[in-house]
Amino acid sequence: MYAFEYHRPATLKDAISLGEKTTECRYLAGGQSLVQAMKLRLSSPASIVDLNALQELKTIDASPHGVTIGAMVRHAEVGLSHSIRKVVPALAAVALTIGDRQVRNMGTIGGSLANGDPAADYPAAVLALNATVVTSKRRIGADDFFTGLYETALQPGELITSVEFQVPRRAAYMKCRSPASGFALVGVFVADFGDKVRVGVTGAGASAFRQGDMEKALFAQFTPESIANTRVKADRLNNDIHATPEFRAHLVNVLARRAVAAALEA
Repeated sequence: MYAFEYHRPATLKDAISLGEKTTECRYLAGGQSLVQAMKLRLSSPASIVDLNALQELKTIDASPHGVTIGAMVRHAEVGLSHSIRKVVPALAAVALTIGDRQVRNMGTIGGSLANGDPAADYPAAVLALNATVVTSKRRIGADDFFTGLYETALQPGELITSVEFQVPRRAAYMKCRSPASGFALVGVFVADFGDKVRVGVTGAGASAFRQGDMEKALFAQFTPESIANTRVKADRLNNDIHATPEFRAHLVNVLARRAVAAALEA
Protein backbone atom coordinates (compact mmCIF):
# COMPACT_ATOMS: atom_id res chain seq x y z
CA MET A 1 0.00 0.00 0.00
CA TYR A 2 1.00 3.69 -0.07
CA ALA A 3 0.04 6.99 1.54
CA PHE A 4 -3.33 8.52 0.73
CA GLU A 5 -5.88 10.82 2.36
CA TYR A 6 -8.80 9.08 4.06
CA HIS A 7 -12.19 10.74 4.55
CA ARG A 8 -15.34 9.40 6.20
CA PRO A 9 -18.06 12.00 5.60
CA ALA A 10 -21.25 12.01 7.63
CA THR A 11 -23.49 13.35 4.86
CA LEU A 12 -24.01 12.64 1.17
CA LYS A 13 -23.41 16.30 0.37
CA ASP A 14 -19.99 16.20 2.02
CA ALA A 15 -19.11 12.94 0.24
CA ILE A 16 -19.93 14.41 -3.16
CA SER A 17 -17.99 17.58 -2.38
CA LEU A 18 -14.91 15.59 -1.38
CA GLY A 19 -15.18 13.34 -4.44
CA GLU A 20 -15.31 16.29 -6.82
CA LYS A 21 -12.22 18.00 -5.43
CA THR A 22 -9.78 15.91 -7.46
CA THR A 23 -9.85 13.35 -10.25
CA GLU A 24 -7.50 11.22 -8.14
CA CYS A 25 -10.21 10.53 -5.55
CA ARG A 26 -12.06 7.21 -5.27
CA TYR A 27 -15.22 6.33 -3.36
CA LEU A 28 -14.96 3.35 -0.99
CA ALA A 29 -18.09 1.21 -0.68
CA GLY A 30 -17.63 -2.43 0.32
CA GLY A 31 -13.95 -2.47 -0.63
CA GLN A 32 -14.14 -5.86 -2.33
CA SER A 33 -12.62 -4.52 -5.56
CA LEU A 34 -10.94 -1.22 -4.74
CA VAL A 35 -8.86 -2.40 -1.77
CA GLN A 36 -7.57 -5.39 -3.71
CA ALA A 37 -6.66 -3.19 -6.68
CA MET A 38 -4.80 -0.83 -4.36
CA LYS A 39 -2.86 -3.69 -2.77
CA LEU A 40 -1.77 -4.82 -6.23
CA ARG A 41 -1.01 -1.19 -7.17
CA LEU A 42 -3.47 -1.36 -10.04
CA SER A 43 -5.18 1.68 -8.53
CA SER A 44 -3.44 4.51 -6.71
CA PRO A 45 -5.93 7.20 -5.66
CA ALA A 46 -4.65 10.25 -3.81
CA SER A 47 -7.66 10.22 -1.52
CA ILE A 48 -10.39 7.81 -0.41
CA VAL A 49 -13.93 8.84 0.49
CA ASP A 50 -15.49 6.15 2.69
CA LEU A 51 -19.27 5.94 2.16
CA ASN A 52 -20.07 3.52 4.97
CA ALA A 53 -21.49 6.17 7.33
CA LEU A 54 -24.10 7.35 4.81
CA GLN A 55 -27.40 5.85 5.94
CA GLU A 56 -29.32 7.50 3.08
CA LEU A 57 -27.53 5.17 0.66
CA LYS A 58 -28.61 2.02 2.53
CA THR A 59 -32.36 1.93 1.82
CA ILE A 60 -34.54 -0.53 -0.09
CA ASP A 61 -37.94 0.40 -1.53
CA ALA A 62 -39.76 -2.40 -3.34
CA SER A 63 -43.31 -2.42 -4.67
CA PRO A 64 -45.13 -3.74 -7.76
CA HIS A 65 -44.30 -0.41 -9.38
CA GLY A 66 -40.52 -0.76 -9.08
CA VAL A 67 -37.55 -1.57 -6.90
CA THR A 68 -35.10 1.09 -5.73
CA ILE A 69 -31.92 -0.05 -4.01
CA GLY A 70 -29.50 2.36 -2.35
CA ALA A 71 -25.93 2.21 -3.57
CA MET A 72 -24.58 1.06 -0.18
CA VAL A 73 -26.96 -1.87 0.23
CA ARG A 74 -24.97 -5.11 0.63
CA HIS A 75 -25.48 -8.06 -1.67
CA ALA A 76 -26.70 -10.19 1.23
CA GLU A 77 -29.31 -7.57 2.12
CA VAL A 78 -30.64 -7.61 -1.44
CA GLY A 79 -30.75 -11.39 -1.48
CA LEU A 80 -32.54 -11.67 1.87
CA SER A 81 -34.94 -8.76 1.40
CA HIS A 82 -38.52 -10.01 1.76
CA SER A 83 -39.88 -7.06 -0.24
CA ILE A 84 -37.54 -7.69 -3.18
CA ARG A 85 -38.22 -11.43 -3.06
CA LYS A 86 -41.91 -10.69 -3.27
CA VAL A 87 -41.87 -8.47 -6.37
CA VAL A 88 -38.68 -9.53 -8.24
CA PRO A 89 -37.44 -12.82 -6.77
CA ALA A 90 -34.94 -13.21 -9.62
CA LEU A 91 -33.15 -10.03 -8.54
CA ALA A 92 -32.76 -11.33 -4.99
CA ALA A 93 -31.51 -14.62 -6.41
CA VAL A 94 -28.81 -12.82 -8.39
CA ALA A 95 -27.44 -11.23 -5.21
CA LEU A 96 -27.15 -14.60 -3.48
CA THR A 97 -25.00 -16.01 -6.31
CA ILE A 98 -22.31 -13.35 -5.88
CA GLY A 99 -18.94 -14.51 -4.54
CA ASP A 100 -18.89 -16.12 -1.10
CA ARG A 101 -20.54 -15.22 2.21
CA GLN A 102 -17.89 -12.65 3.14
CA VAL A 103 -18.15 -10.88 -0.22
CA ARG A 104 -21.95 -10.84 -0.04
CA ASN A 105 -21.88 -9.28 3.43
CA MET A 106 -19.38 -6.57 2.46
CA GLY A 107 -19.87 -5.85 -1.22
CA THR A 108 -22.47 -3.31 -2.35
CA ILE A 109 -24.56 -2.91 -5.47
CA GLY A 110 -23.22 0.58 -6.14
CA GLY A 111 -19.62 -0.50 -5.77
CA SER A 112 -20.14 -3.49 -8.03
CA LEU A 113 -21.68 -1.42 -10.82
CA ALA A 114 -19.11 1.37 -10.54
CA ASN A 115 -16.31 -1.17 -10.83
CA GLY A 116 -17.68 -2.44 -14.15
CA ASP A 117 -16.24 -5.93 -13.84
CA PRO A 118 -17.05 -7.86 -17.06
CA ALA A 119 -17.90 -11.00 -15.06
CA ALA A 120 -20.00 -9.41 -12.30
CA ASP A 121 -23.57 -10.64 -11.85
CA TYR A 122 -25.55 -7.43 -11.30
CA PRO A 123 -24.92 -6.01 -14.81
CA ALA A 124 -27.02 -8.77 -16.39
CA ALA A 125 -29.92 -7.87 -14.08
CA VAL A 126 -29.47 -4.14 -14.68
CA LEU A 127 -29.77 -4.66 -18.44
CA ALA A 128 -32.58 -7.21 -18.37
CA LEU A 129 -34.68 -5.27 -15.85
CA ASN A 130 -34.14 -2.00 -17.76
CA ALA A 131 -32.72 -0.35 -14.65
CA THR A 132 -31.80 3.29 -14.19
CA VAL A 133 -28.57 4.11 -12.38
CA VAL A 134 -29.14 7.27 -10.33
CA THR A 135 -26.02 9.31 -9.59
CA SER A 136 -25.10 12.55 -7.87
CA LYS A 137 -25.41 14.28 -11.25
CA ARG A 138 -27.97 12.50 -13.43
CA ARG A 139 -29.95 9.39 -14.32
CA ILE A 140 -28.26 6.83 -16.62
CA GLY A 141 -30.27 4.20 -18.46
CA ALA A 142 -29.05 0.61 -18.37
CA ASP A 143 -28.29 0.52 -22.09
CA ASP A 144 -25.94 3.51 -21.74
CA PHE A 145 -24.15 2.54 -18.53
CA PHE A 146 -21.70 -0.22 -19.48
CA THR A 147 -19.23 1.08 -22.06
CA GLY A 148 -16.28 -1.35 -22.10
CA LEU A 149 -13.84 -3.45 -20.10
CA TYR A 150 -14.02 -2.07 -16.54
CA GLU A 151 -15.51 1.08 -18.09
CA THR A 152 -18.84 2.74 -17.36
CA ALA A 153 -20.55 6.02 -18.20
CA LEU A 154 -19.59 7.44 -14.78
CA GLN A 155 -17.54 10.63 -14.85
CA PRO A 156 -14.77 11.54 -12.37
CA GLY A 157 -16.33 12.44 -9.02
CA GLU A 158 -19.77 11.10 -10.01
CA LEU A 159 -21.30 8.93 -7.31
CA ILE A 160 -23.96 6.25 -7.72
CA THR A 161 -26.69 6.91 -5.13
CA SER A 162 -29.28 4.27 -6.08
CA VAL A 163 -30.44 1.86 -8.76
CA GLU A 164 -34.06 1.69 -9.94
CA PHE A 165 -35.30 -1.60 -11.41
CA GLN A 166 -38.49 -2.19 -13.39
CA VAL A 167 -40.70 -5.09 -12.31
CA PRO A 168 -41.25 -7.83 -14.92
CA ARG A 169 -44.06 -10.35 -15.20
CA ARG A 170 -41.50 -13.13 -14.80
CA ALA A 171 -37.72 -13.41 -14.82
CA ALA A 172 -34.81 -15.67 -13.95
CA TYR A 173 -31.01 -15.67 -13.87
CA MET A 174 -28.71 -18.55 -14.66
CA LYS A 175 -24.92 -18.62 -14.68
CA CYS A 176 -21.98 -20.92 -15.15
CA ARG A 177 -19.99 -20.16 -12.03
CA SER A 178 -16.21 -20.14 -11.69
CA PRO A 179 -15.53 -22.59 -8.84
CA ALA A 180 -12.63 -20.47 -7.60
CA SER A 181 -14.03 -16.94 -7.58
CA GLY A 182 -17.77 -17.32 -7.96
CA PHE A 183 -17.68 -14.94 -10.90
CA ALA A 184 -19.71 -15.80 -13.98
CA LEU A 185 -17.95 -17.44 -16.88
CA VAL A 186 -21.28 -16.56 -18.43
CA GLY A 187 -24.49 -15.36 -16.79
CA VAL A 188 -27.84 -14.74 -18.48
CA PHE A 189 -30.80 -12.84 -17.01
CA VAL A 190 -34.09 -13.11 -18.90
CA ALA A 191 -37.02 -10.79 -18.11
CA ASP A 192 -40.49 -10.90 -19.66
CA PHE A 193 -42.48 -7.66 -19.30
CA GLY A 194 -45.38 -8.70 -21.48
CA ASP A 195 -44.88 -5.92 -24.02
CA LYS A 196 -41.14 -6.68 -24.35
CA VAL A 197 -38.49 -9.21 -23.39
CA ARG A 198 -34.98 -8.24 -22.35
CA VAL A 199 -31.99 -10.57 -22.12
CA GLY A 200 -28.87 -9.42 -20.26
CA VAL A 201 -25.59 -11.30 -20.61
CA THR A 202 -22.54 -11.00 -18.37
CA GLY A 203 -19.17 -12.75 -18.28
CA ALA A 204 -19.11 -13.40 -22.02
CA GLY A 205 -17.78 -10.11 -23.41
CA ALA A 206 -15.70 -7.09 -22.46
CA SER A 207 -18.79 -5.77 -20.69
CA ALA A 208 -22.37 -6.86 -20.15
CA PHE A 209 -24.63 -6.72 -23.20
CA ARG A 210 -28.12 -7.54 -24.43
CA GLN A 211 -28.88 -10.43 -26.80
CA GLY A 212 -31.25 -8.89 -29.32
CA ASP A 213 -31.94 -11.99 -31.40
CA MET A 214 -33.10 -13.88 -28.33
CA GLU A 215 -35.25 -10.96 -27.21
CA LYS A 216 -37.11 -10.95 -30.53
CA ALA A 217 -37.63 -14.73 -30.51
CA LEU A 218 -38.79 -14.78 -26.89
CA PHE A 219 -41.18 -11.88 -27.42
CA ALA A 220 -42.84 -13.91 -30.17
CA GLN A 221 -42.93 -17.05 -28.01
CA PHE A 222 -41.59 -17.19 -24.47
CA THR A 223 -40.33 -20.79 -24.44
CA PRO A 224 -36.87 -22.36 -24.32
CA GLU A 225 -37.53 -23.97 -27.70
CA SER A 226 -37.97 -20.58 -29.39
CA ILE A 227 -34.27 -19.77 -28.90
CA ALA A 228 -32.84 -23.26 -29.25
CA ASN A 229 -31.46 -22.44 -32.69
CA THR A 230 -30.43 -18.85 -31.98
CA ARG A 231 -26.81 -18.53 -32.97
CA VAL A 232 -24.62 -16.43 -30.68
CA LYS A 233 -21.60 -14.99 -32.47
CA ALA A 234 -18.29 -15.76 -30.80
CA ASP A 235 -16.07 -13.25 -32.59
CA ARG A 236 -16.30 -10.55 -29.86
CA LEU A 237 -16.48 -12.78 -26.81
CA ASN A 238 -13.78 -13.28 -24.17
CA ASN A 239 -10.96 -15.73 -24.69
CA ASP A 240 -8.99 -16.69 -21.58
CA ILE A 241 -7.76 -19.65 -19.53
CA HIS A 242 -11.30 -20.30 -18.30
CA ALA A 243 -13.17 -20.62 -21.59
CA THR A 244 -12.91 -20.04 -25.32
CA PRO A 245 -15.19 -17.59 -27.17
CA GLU A 246 -16.94 -20.54 -28.81
CA PHE A 247 -17.67 -22.18 -25.46
CA ARG A 248 -18.97 -18.92 -24.05
CA ALA A 249 -21.25 -18.51 -27.08
CA HIS A 250 -22.57 -22.00 -26.45
CA LEU A 251 -23.14 -21.19 -22.76
CA VAL A 252 -25.14 -18.06 -23.58
CA ASN A 253 -27.68 -20.18 -25.45
CA VAL A 254 -27.76 -22.97 -22.87
CA LEU A 255 -28.14 -20.61 -19.90
CA ALA A 256 -30.74 -18.48 -21.66
CA ARG A 257 -32.91 -21.54 -22.25
CA ARG A 258 -32.51 -22.59 -18.63
CA ALA A 259 -33.42 -19.09 -17.46
CA VAL A 260 -36.58 -19.07 -19.60
CA ALA A 261 -37.56 -22.48 -18.23
CA ALA A 262 -36.98 -21.27 -14.66
CA ALA A 263 -39.00 -18.10 -15.28
CA LEU A 264 -41.92 -20.15 -16.58
CA GLU A 265 -41.84 -22.33 -13.47
CA ALA A 266 -41.62 -19.43 -11.00
